[in-house]
Amino acid sequence: MPEIMSLAAGAARHAAQRQATLATNVANADTPGFKARDLAAFDPDDGFALRRTHAAHFGVGSTQLQAAVLRDLPADPNGNSVDLEDQVLRGIEAARRHDRAITVYRNALDLMRASLGRR
Repeated sequence: MPEIMSLAAGAARHAAQRQATLATNVANADTPGFKARDLAAFDPDDGFALRRTHAAHFGVGSTQLQAAVLRDLPADPNGNSVDLEDQVLRGIEAARRHDRAITVYRNALDLMRASLGRR
C-alpha cells in the first residue's frame, strides 16, 4: 500500500510543478522572445518495475526512472511561443491529473484506515 501512496504523491507533485510552469508561461504571454515550456510526462516507473509472474506472460524490459525535464514548445515568428488557448487546455489537464492523484491517495489512506479498524 505505501507504494501506491508514493506513486500518487509523486503524480500530484508533478501535476503541481506542471501547473506552476504553465502559470509562468501565461504570465509571460506578452514578453517578446519568451519560450513557452512544459514538463515531460510523468513517469510512474519510480519503483514500479513490471514483473513477469508467469512463464506465459510477455517479457518486460528493465524500467528506469526518468526525471521530469522541461522541454521547449514551438515558437511563433515574433519569438514568443505562448498560445493562451493551449496553455489553458494544458492547465485543465494538469488540474485533472492532480485531482486524480489526490483521489487515489485519499482512497488508499481510507483503505488503510479501514484495514486497521479506524474509519
